[in-house]
Amino acid sequence: MRVRSSIIHLILLCALSVAGCGVYTFNPRGESSVGTIAVEPFENKTTEYGLSDRLTDVIVDAFIIDGTITVVPLASAEAVLVGVLTKYERVAERFDENDQVETYKVIMDFEIAFRNPEDNTDIWKENMRHEGTYDALDEIEEDGQNHAVGRLVEAIINKTTKSW
Repeated sequence: MRVRSSIIHLILLCALSVAGCGVYTFNPRGESSVGTIAVEPFENKTTEYGLSDRLTDVIVDAFIIDGTITVVPLASAEAVLVGVLTKYERVAERFDENDQVETYKVIMDFEIAFRNPEDNTDIWKENMRHEGTYDALDEIEEDGQNHAVGRLVEAIINKTTKSW
């Protein structure tokens, strides 16, 4: 139950932060020309179990909440989002006076591509690194993952829905 509420909280936080950002663009419409998107299941090349489905679900939910681009099956999509988690690391970030860890940082590296499904060419492609810090006493590693994934979601939504 804690996982589900954390994910819902993360999605709402991302939606609110994206909704509150102003858009500065040379495009008169101020948004992407793509109206529909398919999100392929994320590939996980790390040893961290269970992240692939969580990443895919959170990103799909974020597009639905944002509402700028409609999520559809691949056969009817104008673009497809493909993602690969290439690296996962958890490191101690801050220590107290007794050399006990106070905070940890989760570091996640991704390869993200936004593709034209007709000819499989990249509309854009980017390597992204996102980090999430969590308190060693009050939180768990999954909280750090959620913080990092929240940043990833915000970056993907901004890059795919806005013409900067």
